[in-house]
Amino acid sequence: MTDHRILVTSLIPEPGPSILREYGDVTFCDEPIDADALRTAVTDGSHGVVLAQLSDRFDADLLSRATLAGISNYAVGFDNIDVDAAQRHGIIVGNTPGVLTDSTADITVLLMLATARRAVEADRVVRTGGFQGWQPNLMLGTDVSGRTLGLAGFGRIAKATARRALGFGMTVLFCPRPPSDRDVADHELGDLVGRVTHVDWPTLVRESDFLSLHVPLTDDTRHLVDADVLAAMRDDAILINTARGPVVDETALVEALRGGVIAAAGLDVFEREPELAPGLADLPNTVLLPHVGSATVSVRSEMARLSALNAVAIARGEEPPHRVV
Repeated sequence: MTDHRILVTSLIPEPGPSILREYGDVTFCDEPIDADALRTAVTDGSHGVVLAQLSDRFDADLLSRATLAGISNYAVGFDNIDVDAAQRHGIIVGNTPGVLTDSTADITVLLMLATARRAVEADRVVRTGGFQGWQPNLMLGTDVSGRTLGLAGFGRIAKATARRALGFGMTVLFCPRPPSDRDVADHELGDLVGRVTHVDWPTLVRESDFLSLHVPLTDDTRHLVDADVLAAMRDDAILINTARGPVVDETALVEALRGGVIAAAGLDVFEREPELAPGLADLPNTVLLPHVGSATVSVRSEMARLSALNAVAIARGEEPPHRVV
C-alpha cells in the first residue's frame, strides 16, 4: 500500500512538525486553510490524511466526497467532524485525549475567580485612571469560598475542577449527564467519594452559585443552557463555560445578563466562534477568553505530538495511537 500525503491545515508547535517531517510526505499550510481550499484538498486525491483544527469542518457532505484515509484532530473534542459519516465512509478519526485536564480545570477556576471578584472590570478601572485610592465600596464582588459549585458533566475536567473547588472550601454538586442522569458508582468517584454530591439537573441549576459546564457537544447538550435554564438559576449565580460554545444559547445569555436574571458569566468558548452574540462584548459582568483552556506550552506541545503520531500512523496504514472511530 502506498503511503498517503498528509495535509497540516494550520501551524502547530513542536515536536509535531519534526515528527511529520521525518515521515516526509507532508504539506504544511503557513496560514489557516479556508473551507474552499480544504474541500479541494480532501476531494481531489492530493492528500490522504488531514491533521485538522477544530475550525476545520468535516460535515457529511464533505466526507461523502473525500478521498481520505483519515483525519487527525489537533484537539480532544471532535464535534467539527461528523464521525458517523466518517465511519460510514471508512475514514479514520483520531484525537488527543487526556492532555488538557489540568489546564482546562485551571481556566475554569480562573473564570470563577475573575467573574466573582470582577477582576477584568477592576483592571480596567486602574488602567483608565479611575483608581483614586481605597474605598469601602469600590468594586465589591462576591465570595468564592463557602459557595456552591455545580458541575454539569462529571468527566476528567469536571473532577479536576471539583478538587480545586474543594480546596477553596466550596460545596460541590454534580450532574453526570445533563439534561438526563445516570448512576455513578463509588469507584468512579475515587478520591471524591463523600466529598461531592450527585443531584439531578433541575436541582443543580437551582442550587448552584457557580454553574460550570463540562459536557461534550451533542444533540442533547446543544443549548443545554437556554432561556428557561437561565431563568431557573439564582439571580446571583455565575455561569462558567469551558466546554463547547453551542452548549449555551448565547443570545439568551446576553438577555439574561442584561436583565439581571443571573449575575455574571465567564466564557472560554462561544456559540459561533470567533463571532460573539451581539451585545456580549459590551457587558461588564462577563469575562471572555479566546478559547485558551489548553493554551499552555506543555499541553499544546503534547497535543502536537499526539496528533502528529496519529496522522503518520494513518498515513502508513497503521492503527493510530488515539482513535475515535
